[in-house]
Amino acid sequence: MSMQSNLGRVRGMGSAKEGVSHWWMQRLTAIALVPLLLWFVISIIAHAGAGHAAVVAWMGQPVPAILAVLLVAAGYYHAQLGMQVVIEDYVHNEGVKFAILIGLKLLTVLLGVASVFAILKLAFGA
Repeated sequence: MSMQSNLGRVRGMGSAKEGVSHWWMQRLTAIALVPLLLWFVISIIAHAGAGHAAVVAWMGQPVPAILAVLLVAAGYYHAQLGMQVVIEDYVHNEGVKFAILIGLKLLTVLLGVASVFAILKLAFGA
């Protein structure tokens, strides 16, 4: 016995129609974050005690700048996906839920763009 409606069985979709892609994106960003975070932690440890100029010169190279942008993008997207699930599960008023989700998306975009801007400013100089 299936819990889906007849139309849902014909279309092959669940009730939300997007839960699987959300779940996959959360897992893919988590997988991407593992090597990116390892690289970042190792790089920070390697540059411990280095001066500001040395760190700016390091971030000015293409590979560290690109990896830092990828880390920021994957990190904010992963955080947004995770917080969205928490909000959807625990906020029961639909109007409040909608407002919080919109605010969450705007905040993660704003912080992501600001972070990428900071990385690019370091990479290309002031």
